[in-house]
Amino acid sequence: MNDCTIRPARPGDQPGAYYVCLKTGDFGNDGEPFYREDPDALGRIFVGPYLAYEPELSLVLEDGEGICGYAFGASDSRAFYARYEAEWRTELCARFPEPQGDPAQWSRAQTVYSWYHHPDYTMPEPYEDYPAHLHIDLLPRAQGRGFGRRMIEQVMDKLRRRGCPGAHLGVSMMNRRAYGFYQHLGFSELLRAGEGADGCIYMGKSLRP
Repeated sequence: MNDCTIRPARPGDQPGAYYVCLKTGDFGNDGEPFYREDPDALGRIFVGPYLAYEPELSLVLEDGEGICGYAFGASDSRAFYARYEAEWRTELCARFPEPQGDPAQWSRAQTVYSWYHHPDYTMPEPYEDYPAHLHIDLLPRAQGRGFGRRMIEQVMDKLRRRGCPGAHLGVSMMNRRAYGFYQHLGFSELLRAGEGADGCIYMGKSLRP
């Protein structure tokens, strides 16, 4: 089993981090079979903006085979999404037209393109208590070894040093394993939105002393 190293993200990490996003892109399972037409579709939302806008809160997990995980944070979700809206999403929408026709007939990539045009900026209340948000994914070879916990804790430590009072994250209702993982780390449920494959559970944790 390869040893893993947690390190700050650096220029050049985007392809490897996008690949992790792809390989965990089916509700935590391998999404590659569903995104063959555009393997980077998910990464453009869930990886790229963090590497670009929050590099100091971006960690990468790496072993001898390459990047096998990441943990990202945004200290002020409203400011992060405002910049995403003004800068990042504009380019996405220009490059990837909104899909037309029956959504039930769309490919997975087309569904993601629809997210480019209709983003979800849900921020659970009370916002003042949980203004930061987190995002983490690990490949199977890095799971169950404590790296996820360590990476989340390191990002939360960085947020705490900035004086951030708390953080939230979203978990697919289809990903029960992730829900249990975050519960174990002390996150509690704040909000449920949607249902089934489209449903998301928002969980929060205080960072106050």
